[in-house]
Amino acid sequence: MIRFTALRPMLRTENLDDTIGFYMRVLGFTLAGRDHEWGWATLRKDEVYMMISLPNKHEKNHGIGFTGSFYFNVDHVDELWEDLKTKAEICYEIETFEWGMREFAIYDNNGYILQFGESVDNIGNTE
Repeated sequence: MIRFTALRPMLRTENLDDTIGFYMRVLGFTLAGRDHEWGWATLRKDEVYMMISLPNKHEKNHGIGFTGSFYFNVDHVDELWEDLKTKAEICYEIETFEWGMREFAIYDNNGYILQFGESVDNIGNTE
């Protein structure tokens, strides 16, 4: 049986250094690898990996760019909100939603929406 084991998004950016800096400085990611010739880097925070890349000349533009958001499941979402609310542009403030998630969203330096959420069932549990 085929099993998917991970998803590692590849974000396109016009400025690799600025994007690496944002994810390291604002979100606490570490640089796990970089290739200057390829215009590529990979970043890691805990079990989350993201790749960053300059535009690729062999890829064709099909008229639609990325139109979604990246949703991070986190622990201690309120603490993260307190840390990030003055470090990044806010998309929407922290709120508890009817579907049982407490979440907020910011924009990264490229305009990608980054959402952070925690199940209300987990809030207050200390393990």
